Amino acid sequence: MELNRSVSATCSRFLLLCVSVLKVEQLSADGGWSSDPDFSLQDEGLCNIDVLDSSSLSHQQFMDRYAYSRPVILRGLTDNTRFRSSCSKSTLLEEYGERRVRLSTANTYSYRKVDIPFREYVDVLLRPQSADALGSDTLYFFGDNNFTEWQSLFEQYESPPYVLPRTSGAYSFGIAGPGTGVPFHWHGPGYSEVIYGRKRWFLYPPDQEPHFHPNRTTLSWVLKTYPNLPESEAPLECTIRPGEVLYFPDRWWHATLNLDTSVFISTFLG
Repeated sequence: MELNRSVSATCSRFLLLCVSVLKVEQLSADGGWSSDPDFSLQDEGLCNIDVLDSSSLSHQQFMDRYAYSRPVILRGLTDNTRFRSSCSKSTLLEEYGERRVRLSTANTYSYRKVDIPFREYVDVLLRPQSADALGSDTLYFFGDNNFTEWQSLFEQYESPPYVLPRTSGAYSFGIAGPGTGVPFHWHGPGYSEVIYGRKRWFLYPPDQEPHFHPNRTTLSWVLKTYPNLPESEAPLECTIRPGEVLYFPDRWWHATLNLDTSVFISTFLG
């Protein structure tokens, strides 16, 4: 009887240890930002953009093949393990929870700005987006970062080393829930990296303006317009994950869709 109790106690401790290890591994994988699987978007779509290991592409090859002509996704370009750790939910809330962040509406041509404490954004507004929401009714945390307040975090980020002549990088950091994203727009060249979560990208060259409503969200476009596109109007697209960096050239149209609660950073080359 005593032996059975001892074995039972040992097994219980072992199970508790296993559960604890699994929880730590899960936290490490998603940084505490994990979405309810019922709300994450499962369809990653196809990938028709070149995906390369950075060791197989020199800076000169990048310049010749991609810098001015087409997007590319690079793996293993930088090691942002430290930055990733600093972007966990608990760490960011501890460091920046009471600081105010600026949110923008996720529509193409006009932006309403709202300033709220970062903790309030995470606790109240960081949630899945419905398919019928209008861009003007959604508030998105991306860009408009006060560089002075966020400098200690940005200093830990290792930006992509392949730069264009006569440009310098400017960071935009963001966190957003499943189904959110920025509708089609264009600007100068840059890089996008996902720290946690998954982000689906859609891109068109400068001379091929996509058909979209400027106040409809990317999720709405994916559900209602994308399935009916003729082959000649199909975008370049791919879903990027942590450890992958997408480069987009100057003036390329692009829209994004966060499939999970995602933490991400872009480096705009201006």
